[in-house]
Amino acid sequence: MTRITQTEAEARRVKRSDYTSCTVAFIDCKKPGSHLKQNYSIIGPGVTSSSEQVINLPEAHGFNIGAAAMPTGITNNLHIHFTAEVFMVYDGEYTFRWGSNGEHEMVGRPGDILSVPTWIFRGFTNTGAGEGWIFTTLGGDNTGGVIFHPDILREAADYGLYLSRNNVLIDTTRGDPTPGEGETLPPMSDAEVAKLRHYSPEEMRERLVSTAERDFRPAFVDRALDGCGAEIAPVIGHGISQNRDHAAKIRNPHGFSMEWLRVAPGQTVSPFTLDDKMVVIPRTDGLRARLNPEGDVTLDLGGWETFSIPAEITRAFENTSDSPVEALIIVSGDHQKRPRFAPQVLAAAAEKDLALDAQGYVAAAHLIPSYGLVAE
Repeated sequence: MTRITQTEAEARRVKRSDYTSCTVAFIDCKKPGSHLKQNYSIIGPGVTSSSEQVINLPEAHGFNIGAAAMPTGITNNLHIHFTAEVFMVYDGEYTFRWGSNGEHEMVGRPGDILSVPTWIFRGFTNTGAGEGWIFTTLGGDNTGGVIFHPDILREAADYGLYLSRNNVLIDTTRGDPTPGEGETLPPMSDAEVAKLRHYSPEEMRERLVSTAERDFRPAFVDRALDGCGAEIAPVIGHGISQNRDHAAKIRNPHGFSMEWLRVAPGQTVSPFTLDDKMVVIPRTDGLRARLNPEGDVTLDLGGWETFSIPAEITRAFENTSDSPVEALIIVSGDHQKRPRFAPQVLAAAAEKDLALDAQGYVAAAHLIPSYGLVAE
């Protein structure tokens, strides 16, 4: 049985005070109107081009988690990603742009999640009142970097900035040698830009899960037990929900699943294990994680913190506050996740006529033949 110590668990918890911004992460860092961007690499390096970027948890997860913040009116300029890029708006208002020249727009507000397709230009501007905050999830351990819009690359040279073929930022104003011919990434040609896939506003709207669209339903086999009944709203892919009626709006492979977990005051998610790494990002204070079968390791997670739980570790959650707590649950892999609840939980659920069928979904126990029951 895999266990974790209090010290090991604390090392996998990244508090808000631990987040460290980098203002020179990308080649547009000196462009007026973009110079006040703050980039954060929380799990994995993301797509930063800066050697100065602090990475809180460099361990490979199969995905990267970062964040961005910037004052009102500041823009993150058009660029292309090779793996999935998902924006999770936690604070403020951001206007997202996409298209060869950023010709399409969509506004994101707190609780909204937008998945932008690969190989199209995208960028965003803080159009809210404060600095705002966006978490990002990128597919894969190696994201491959980014391709900036040709106009951005050409303008950056005016400020002494270049991007090497290894995605490393070259800043001649701080003493880096001016790169020679063939040592930098060349701008895409107009013909290459014209070949990029076009996504209409209607198509992109299908890749936005707004706060109002979230489909919260009881998620687990413990739903009828006293103090249980936590809910999940799927966002991307096959997550940990055991509710057969759940279906994520965004279904193409990302390399990870994403769901909202909602726990009512005093409510608990019973102990379970998972074969995959799982990351929890609460929106507010009040979510307590209990680890190991005995629950002897506890963490009271604060809002906007990032907590990574290794595979095979027993975990349970409870809401210690007076208000519902919501948290993003991100799990590696595109496959259906199979939470394994403790035997005593399954036995108690069976007394309420609930069990898991062969597909891992909750069903009436009396309808399932004994050979069809799943002991997980």
